[in-house]
Amino acid sequence: MSEAVAAASLRGPPDHLTISLGRLLTHPLYSDVEFIVGEEKRVVYAHRCVLACRCQLFHDMFVQQQPVCGPQEANLPFVFPNVQPDVFLAVLEFLYTNRVTLSGQIALEVLTSAVEYGLDDLRKLCVHYISSTLSVQSVCEALQAAVTYAQTDMKGKCLAFIEHHTKGIVKTQGFHELSDPALLAILQSDLLTIDEPDLITCVREWAHVNSVVLSVSVPDTAKEVVHELRLFLLDPEELTALEAENKKDNFIPVDKIAEVWKFHALKNPSAISSHLLQRRRGTQPREHHKYLSLHHKSKITKDF
Repeated sequence: MSEAVAAASLRGPPDHLTISLGRLLTHPLYSDVEFIVGEEKRVVYAHRCVLACRCQLFHDMFVQQQPVCGPQEANLPFVFPNVQPDVFLAVLEFLYTNRVTLSGQIALEVLTSAVEYGLDDLRKLCVHYISSTLSVQSVCEALQAAVTYAQTDMKGKCLAFIEHHTKGIVKTQGFHELSDPALLAILQSDLLTIDEPDLITCVREWAHVNSVVLSVSVPDTAKEVVHELRLFLLDPEELTALEAENKKDNFIPVDKIAEVWKFHALKNPSAISSHLLQRRRGTQPREHHKYLSLHHKSKITKDF
């Protein structure tokens, strides 16, 4: 008797399958579903079996579309008016081929779609692309997306980039459009390469822009973020100038400025939150900083 031969699972070149499926993308051949996408109402052809087996969201959409009154309802197109066609096509490209073609113009929106559609592998590809192509102009928008969609790794890479290019980034439109949580993530960093008076000026500009956009007063707009401004790093002359500027818009609560004057009078920072005394990487040295240094040395001694 001949010996039994063990069964084996063999695999052909993976690119062949990818290329073949890619040819079906947006092709009307054998298509059984249509999408009307974007303001320009672009028609996109697709195949239910591919989308349903690759994405639970599409599977549920097709199930809900099961005809009730007759077969004609099953042929009605799905309308996605708020999605850019290029973004939608990038999602379909991934579903058909497990690859995606990204650019700076669509990457963040593809990331949004990936999160909304539950496509974790596509999300990872978007995060990798965005994190590796950061620029002074794009990083704040990327940080905002990272905060909004809880992308911890991408948030960390955005913050590291901001820390190295702070002076240019705080002047961008993207910085002025940050939400409170995204701006707070920046202000909590000790590694920003900017002096505190310059940072305060830029955050004030952020508050004025958002005050107009949100129709909220400047003090209410800034009430959370001002707590992360390190006013104790300013010398008396800078604090006097800040106080005069503050009378125009009440950007910073008066009691916070009073705390700083008290520190300058007593030279005792012991009752102040330690992170507000910490000099950032870009902080220029000032005479009174020696008292902050003594406080930190004293605190370290007590801790040990």
